[in-house]
Amino acid sequence: MSLSDQELERYSRQLVLPEWSGAAQEQLKSATVVVVGAGALGSPVATYLAGAGVGRLAIVDPDPVELSNLSRQFLHFTPDIEMNKAESAAAKISFLNPEVIAESYPARVEEDNAASIFLGADVVVDCTDTFESRYVINDACCAIGLPLVEGGVLGLAGMVMSIRPGESACYRCAFPTPPPDDAVPTCQEAGVLGPVAGVVGSIEALEALKLLTGFAEPLTDRILQIDDGGTTQLLVRTSRRDGCPACARVPAATQSP
Repeated sequence: MSLSDQELERYSRQLVLPEWSGAAQEQLKSATVVVVGAGALGSPVATYLAGAGVGRLAIVDPDPVELSNLSRQFLHFTPDIEMNKAESAAAKISFLNPEVIAESYPARVEEDNAASIFLGADVVVDCTDTFESRYVINDACCAIGLPLVEGGVLGLAGMVMSIRPGESACYRCAFPTPPPDDAVPTCQEAGVLGPVAGVVGSIEALEALKLLTGFAEPLTDRILQIDDGGTTQLLVRTSRRDGCPACARVPAATQSP
């Protein structure tokens, strides 16, 4: 695979980075990323991955665009209200970078369809906003040995972790069980500030690029906790947990030596 003159110009600012390379760019061009959620986190994730030159971007979201989304979900505009978010996001991505194959999947990722939705992916990026979805996505990625970037945001805080099934701690290793239903407020109840979601989503996109190309060390076995109210970050170390039901399902072939 080679890069055209137009691609060399489009990606010229990252190609001059000493940490980057033409080989990394070609690797990215041949990659497929599934972004689950086209909202506050999915908007920066999809935008930066498409801008960087991911070859195929599959965007998954069952929900319609609502007026209250527009303050932070910048892939959607006022005329898009009531349009499916995945379709709205894919349309904008196609305008941003026509070199990228942008596909929309107006579906909810559940236990019975996750494997088929993730088929052919190199990395999954979780941009959903419920614990139920996070565990379903984590368990599905572990079952098929698929690298995953996990992120979440609420209020002025967020978190990001990267997962290589069979090698590093998965989401269920770090958080064995979800919190009680009434323990954590929703975004609708607690609120979320757009730039905070932008910071978390941007880091998720960066982690996906690391997993795809190996140009830098991803946040495996570490959880980055972000407090943008105090502009602080904290790295929390984690590790694989013996008997984790998600990791135990990882095929032996994906285990590290």
